[in-house]
Amino acid sequence: MKLIAQLTLLPTETATLADGSMVQFRRAGNAAAPVSHVLLHGIGSASASWLAQLQAAQHCAHADVHVLAWDAPGYGGSTPVAPAAPTAADYAVRLWAWLDGEPAATRPLTLVGHSLGAMMAAAATCQMPRRVGRLVLLAPALGYASASAEQREKKLADRLAKLANLGPAGMAHARAPAMLSEPRDADHLAFIEHVMAAIDPAGYTQAARMLAGGNLLADLRQVRCPVTVASGSADSITPAPACQALAVQIAAPYITLGAVGHSCALQAADRVNGLLQLRGDRT
Repeated sequence: MKLIAQLTLLPTETATLADGSMVQFRRAGNAAAPVSHVLLHGIGSASASWLAQLQAAQHCAHADVHVLAWDAPGYGGSTPVAPAAPTAADYAVRLWAWLDGEPAATRPLTLVGHSLGAMMAAAATCQMPRRVGRLVLLAPALGYASASAEQREKKLADRLAKLANLGPAGMAHARAPAMLSEPRDADHLAFIEHVMAAIDPAGYTQAARMLAGGNLLADLRQVRCPVTVASGSADSITPAPACQALAVQIAAPYITLGAVGHSCALQAADRVNGLLQLRGDRT
């Protein structure tokens, strides 16, 4: 079965929060157990990008595995955050408001962020340090807060111009190959393009503005729980040397996921599942 078709086996759910906002997400594992892992996707992605991890959770030998993967505010059926130019903290507030409504979210989580999701995960850990037992950053985006205002504006303008000129589907077709290392698996490529083509331009624009003003390192310097940084050596979007340097700056271990690209949760699924302790079939 093609990866796109496999998504139907992990349908989305929707939670309505106290303020009327909505969070769309996918769930896998033992729903009766306390939430063990929360997965936060990157800027051109969605909860679907964690397909391999959700599938592993469904078959994990550990009965206490309960995984949630959200569609970030402005993605899928999730209500956007209010600011036109939000910070990572704005997304983190929504994250905790959502998890407050999960009766099983009672133990320290393994919080996992990929690319832009790493910034949201770090901000969330700063806000609620006792609720995060472990922070895992996959191919983390650092943010451009330390760049000059001119550089930040150019990065943002270039990204938004590409979206405006190509539209979500055109941008997905153009950008999907860069998410994988060669040789590219055709099913992986089609899946990434499918997920990216579904982005909402308004939500993507907010996320791009957050990236332009974000500073992952500043948040990580406040984090006290164990942190792991991992990425692929063939990642051209968040290159391995930058990820390694980040790990050194916060005295965290760096793990290579092999010669894979930016979509490491898909292309290096077995390694990522092992890192997150999601391997092991139920007997």
